[in-house]
Amino acid sequence: MGALSYPLLTQTDEPAPEYAYTLENTFPHDPEAFTQGLVFYGGRIYEGTGLRGHSSVRIVELETGEITRIHKMSPFFFGEGITVHGGRLIQITLQSRVGFIYDISSLDVLGSFKIISDGWGITSDGSSLILSDGTATLRFLDPETFQVIQTVKVQDGNKAVTKINELEYIDGQIFANIWQTDMIARIDPLSGSVLGWIDLGLLKEFIGNETSIDVLNGIAYDRETGHLFLTGKFWPLLFEIKLKSSR
Repeated sequence: MGALSYPLLTQTDEPAPEYAYTLENTFPHDPEAFTQGLVFYGGRIYEGTGLRGHSSVRIVELETGEITRIHKMSPFFFGEGITVHGGRLIQITLQSRVGFIYDISSLDVLGSFKIISDGWGITSDGSSLILSDGTATLRFLDPETFQVIQTVKVQDGNKAVTKINELEYIDGQIFANIWQTDMIARIDPLSGSVLGWIDLGLLKEFIGNETSIDVLNGIAYDRETGHLFLTGKFWPLLFEIKLKSSR
């Protein structure tokens, strides 16, 4: 996917457009993974999982779903979103207001840092870390001090968008899972305006009626193909999609 260019939007009553997609492929996914964060880096999937006593960060082979390396967190922590910044893996936690820094290859813990809010999702735009906490506010953090640099409020038209969860920065936009929905919002990081929506409800048809599956969560981006990798909490499959124009 090439870089997309959008004008800075002003708030209006008009909802953002919806973007179509094609399903390119499916891959196995650990059905016991309570997925909180997803990253595609170096040809492999990095995944952060949640629930106390089950939280982890792991490296996963895309084609097979095999977990090739895993770091299990202390039962005290509820793992949340992950991102890669400066060649290191960054993970946040739900209510402990702490995050962790890992070696990208070994998953050894290199350090920790404090955050001032709950942690839901995190991504990197290359210069700042961007944090969600389940509200309509996104916080931009200095990646060295982890202090808040600025905040933006996410809105679709004049309506605030809350329950912002997993994040992925893609070609100048922030893609965000909206918790307890099948929707991904495409957000202008400068204004907080929602530029578009992706409805992924049809993906559940490929999973079936398994009662154990939870909500859609997990967005990873392959810069070479422009494709997205998506999954959900306790989903047995990981999906590869290609975005199309709005409809």
